[in-house]
Amino acid sequence: MSATPDIAEFIADPGVDLSWQDSFHTWMHEHPELSEQEEQTAAQILSRLSQLDCEVTHDIGGHGITAVWRNGEGPTVLYRADIDALPVTEATGAPYASKNPGVMHACGHDVHTTALLGLCEIMDARRDVWSGTFIALFQPAEEVTKGASAMIDDGLAEKIPAPEVCLGLHIYPGPVGTVYSAPGPVMAACDTITVTLHGVSAHASAPQNSVDPTYLAAMIVVRLQGIVGREIAAEDFGVVSVGTLSAGHTNNTIPDTATLVLNCRFYDAAVRDRTYAAIERVVQAECAASGTPAPADIVYSAHGELTDNDPAVHEVVRPVLDEVFGADSVDAPRWTASEDFSEIPRHFGVPYEFLLVGMTDRAQWDAAVAADRVAQDIPSNHSADFLPAAGTVEAATGAATAAVLAYLWKE
Repeated sequence: MSATPDIAEFIADPGVDLSWQDSFHTWMHEHPELSEQEEQTAAQILSRLSQLDCEVTHDIGGHGITAVWRNGEGPTVLYRADIDALPVTEATGAPYASKNPGVMHACGHDVHTTALLGLCEIMDARRDVWSGTFIALFQPAEEVTKGASAMIDDGLAEKIPAPEVCLGLHIYPGPVGTVYSAPGPVMAACDTITVTLHGVSAHASAPQNSVDPTYLAAMIVVRLQGIVGREIAAEDFGVVSVGTLSAGHTNNTIPDTATLVLNCRFYDAAVRDRTYAAIERVVQAECAASGTPAPADIVYSAHGELTDNDPAVHEVVRPVLDEVFGADSVDAPRWTASEDFSEIPRHFGVPYEFLLVGMTDRAQWDAAVAADRVAQDIPSNHSADFLPAAGTVEAATGAATAAVLAYLWKE
């Protein structure tokens, strides 16, 4: 479907009252809930959906929700938003800061949810401008990369029509109102790797009687950095970060175990596989060098697939984004963060596009760029200072609407 000027005009003024989005977003930001605990968030979403004429299914894979609108002949399009928050203590000082101590919407899922609900209101009220089937999917537990697979395992495919294309977006640091899109990889694949090292405990005064897993863990940490630095080509991307190193509980005892938890990210499956083989080689070789009583236990978890936008979908969506956002529709850079969004279209065997939307006040962004201090002055996702600027919800709603109408708009 080609872009038409009518879509831009419609999105600028869809004739639907979305003023409620401010209070809904405020409520979500004030009441964040951790992954797999999104009970009140789901209740608020269901309350809004109950006012619309759609087929709602809830409690899918936990607190997952779907809503389906059938409106004549045309494609079936699924749009997904995530609803969970993070174990972060908010430091924004906003008047609507989190009221749940130690929990915060530090990644913008409150914006994603509010934008999708706005899109639902538009699709419900303006059936005259579109034709086909629209599916809204509200996904829990994205932050622990469990929500998409949980909904799939709970029979998602039997609860909704099979989509022909899947869409979604994420806000991130960039000038508010800017919409980023690109074909190919836009977000990294990721895994958590937990390594348990087995040693021999002894009194700290007699290290010769031990096989010290703390010393072994330190050697492994150093060697792991050499994998990226010496075994991955300069033109390839890979991250191996040690997020946790734990061993022992007292100062006078050499423990019998140590644990490393790694976070790894890639844009290419072949690079990932070579890196994981190297990690296992290094870990077990260091264990052999230290004479451990047993090889290390290596467990993979929190898997997130590469977010790899389909070029054909991009050719449909991008012209509409350009029409709607003009100069603020730009090419997306690759982002090293990861998402489980792509598990849904991969389960259905359909293509997808995942967009990025800027959330930073433009004056703040321009000043940081001019001073070459973006990394220092612009709070990133998962930061205690992360707070989307005014206009972010509106931009996200517009981008979501544009992407869906790229397929469902009546010419």
